Amino acid sequence: MLVVDCDPQANATTGLGIVPGSTEKTVYDLFMRRFDGYPDVSTEDVVVQTASGIDLLPSSLDLVGAEPFLYTIEDRASVLKTALDEIAGAYDMVLIDTPPSMGQLVINGLVAADHAIVTLDPGIFSLGGVSTMKTIFQDVQTCAGGTVSPEIAIISPGSREPAPGHGFFSSLFHRFFPADEPDGIEAEVAKTFLRVERVPYSPEIPMAQKEGLPISHYAPDCPAGRVYRNIAAFVGGWN
Repeated sequence: MLVVDCDPQANATTGLGIVPGSTEKTVYDLFMRRFDGYPDVSTEDVVVQTASGIDLLPSSLDLVGAEPFLYTIEDRASVLKTALDEIAGAYDMVLIDTPPSMGQLVINGLVAADHAIVTLDPGIFSLGGVSTMKTIFQDVQTCAGGTVSPEIAIISPGSREPAPGHGFFSSLFHRFFPADEPDGIEAEVAKTFLRVERVPYSPEIPMAQKEGLPISHYAPDCPAGRVYRNIAAFVGGWN
């Protein structure tokens, strides 16, 4: 399996135990090789092995500097896809992590992907994000010629235990999704995605992140680990 960290925040890189900026080459080099004056590295040269056994195309904050260059070329949406085509036969599965905000890095990830998995928090504002994503998917299909299949939405509380709700936003949330309708968000998100999974809070998640290991390797039988295992089994059926 290969993980492609296409996010300048480099959380996927850190989560797999690699310090951002510690590798000789990163995904930044794959984007910038397209431009005069930058080394013509191969995708294979950028791959690093991690302690979990998962291969990684690492990221770093330098990747922020690649996006302005991408706007200057016509084939900007397919730069990542072209790079991954070089090693497509070496992996059964490639997971691309993109930034949380719209831009050329996200578009490159969507064009290179066969399926889309989106993570959401359980708040009311996530529903607005789903509407935005639907527009993005349509734009990619119209402008870049790719086909985006919104397969899975993962609703997760994040790395901290959710606190009891208080105040205006809690009231707003319960007005739209009252306590006796716990599946309200899932039902709304399911209008766009084929499968919706809710991941429970598990303290093992931040502990695994600190150790630089996937939850499948650190605590596979914790509540969150079991849900992610089911998601992985479903994704494995795409091959």
